[in-house]
Amino acid sequence: MRRRSPTSVSSELMEKGGGKNQHNRLCLLASLSAFFWIFLLYFHFVVLAGSAVNESYKLDPTPINPESKTPGFVTYDRLPDNPVKSSPSGSTSEIIPSNVTPSSIVETTRLETTSTSSQKIEKFPFTRALRTVENKSDPCGGRYIYVHDLPSRFNEDMLKECRSLSLWTNMCKFTTDAGMGPPLENVEGVFSNTGWYATNQFAVDVIFSNRMKQYECLTNDSSVAAAIFVPFYAGFDIARYLWGHNVSRRDAASLDLVEWLMKRPEWGIMQGRDHFLVAGRITWDFRRLTDEESDWGNKLLFLPAAKNMSMLVVESSPWNANDFGIPYPTYFHPAKDADVFVWQDRMRKLERKWLFSFAGAPRPDNPKSIRGQIIDQCKKSEMGKLLECDFGESKCHSPSSIMQMFQSSLFCLQPQGDSYTRRSAFDSMLAGCIPVFFHPGSAYTQYTWHLPKNYTTYSVFIPEDDIRKRNVSIEERLSQISPEQVKILRENVINLIPSLIYADPRSKLETLKDAFDVAVQAVIDKVTRLRKNIIEGRTEYDNFVEENSWKYALLEEGQREVGGHEWDPFFSKPKDGNADSGGSSAEAAKNSWKNERRGQS
Repeated sequence: MRRRSPTSVSSELMEKGGGKNQHNRLCLLASLSAFFWIFLLYFHFVVLAGSAVNESYKLDPTPINPESKTPGFVTYDRLPDNPVKSSPSGSTSEIIPSNVTPSSIVETTRLETTSTSSQKIEKFPFTRALRTVENKSDPCGGRYIYVHDLPSRFNEDMLKECRSLSLWTNMCKFTTDAGMGPPLENVEGVFSNTGWYATNQFAVDVIFSNRMKQYECLTNDSSVAAAIFVPFYAGFDIARYLWGHNVSRRDAASLDLVEWLMKRPEWGIMQGRDHFLVAGRITWDFRRLTDEESDWGNKLLFLPAAKNMSMLVVESSPWNANDFGIPYPTYFHPAKDADVFVWQDRMRKLERKWLFSFAGAPRPDNPKSIRGQIIDQCKKSEMGKLLECDFGESKCHSPSSIMQMFQSSLFCLQPQGDSYTRRSAFDSMLAGCIPVFFHPGSAYTQYTWHLPKNYTTYSVFIPEDDIRKRNVSIEERLSQISPEQVKILRENVINLIPSLIYADPRSKLETLKDAFDVAVQAVIDKVTRLRKNIIEGRTEYDNFVEENSWKYALLEEGQREVGGHEWDPFFSKPKDGNADSGGSSAEAAKNSWKNERRGQS
């Protein structure tokens, strides 16, 4: 065997070793190349993508945040240069470890932000309703109304027993024609040829409910509803039992209604604070303070659940926050816009021979009433017209006679009735007559949804004490108003007519908003503000005092607190706090019924 030399062996080993080193160098180069491309891809897809994600967080509006300048929306700020992790309490003291990669920071923050935002939104069951307004293609966005399907005992059954709705008035004829009553004949040419009915002043329950059936944005899905309507005939209910029935009977339907509502899933959304109902009576019929049999009315508006709801009444309490004044019904219920325009033009062209007029009866049993002085001044003035309503004079209860006198007058005197308000105020404005009020509770603090806050634009105010104590001449005071100013006032009154009347419930006005439309929109606005305030964790007013409720309605937009007011003396409550039911208010409600009885005799 041939033996290899040491030299050849060494050379062979060197050749083999050189091949191995070459292979290692190739592996190193491949690794460096792979690392370079990984780094490049990482920079492009993670770092730059992270920046894009941050920017999208800054621009994406997601409901809902109290700090946002646009109500109901929040914008997220850019992620900080030194990321921190928020604790449940909102603090930012826990520094994220340095070994966490940028991609995990972005992803973690994105998930946490989305989760927190979603949780904040989803915990409010009315969020979907608020968001409907964002759909610009939906004309009903933010305006949907859900109507409870109440058992018939709460409404229709009362109409079947219409003879029991009043001791002295056969209400059956007044519940016909969707609550408008029988049509009025235009024998004397005082009315238009169509749209006029003998409407009872307490028929708003039925009229409003029937108008609601024509509302263009009704929904069967309560989750999108801006408000929820309860078609309970509260006024008719209490009317049946005011005389000769114990408190248990008077309260029965109200307690039954509240129990029914609280079992409904819709109630749980806001515990009834998005619910509203209508009663065609004054608030004092629903504010019995005690369970004494001699006390007046029922306690519907003092029930804890009812305090959450909004009740629309023809006269509200200045000291309570859960009722709101809406107009008394007039005799005019137009079916189309043209009927309103024709009537307005007619009222503009009328010759008015009387400076002022008054339709009403004295209140000899009420020492605070100024009606006696007003009647005396009307009788003594050659420029005043009086339509006395005492002793059941038929003309005072004739729609034609009343409207004819109002149409012939520049100013119509509207002192307090048995309570703060009276239907006559709306009948007179319908006739284009400028109302003269003597107490702010007769209109200015009552119908803030339907009348301008600046009462000087459509009316004249003469404080009661000017008549009672100072013997101010009404004729002299009104004569001082220039013809130019009278024309402006009358035009403003005539322009208000659409919002003060209830259109025919069987139809709908095309472009005009009637008293129903104005009231429904006001309720929607009220509920919407409340929902946004709940989300934002704030209240609508600072240091709210319910006893000053009448003042809050007079605040301008943006004002959050009330103070002293020039009308404070008109609304001072007795120190025992019983003005709601135990004092003059309950007595006024009783007198209202007594005078209704006298009117039918």
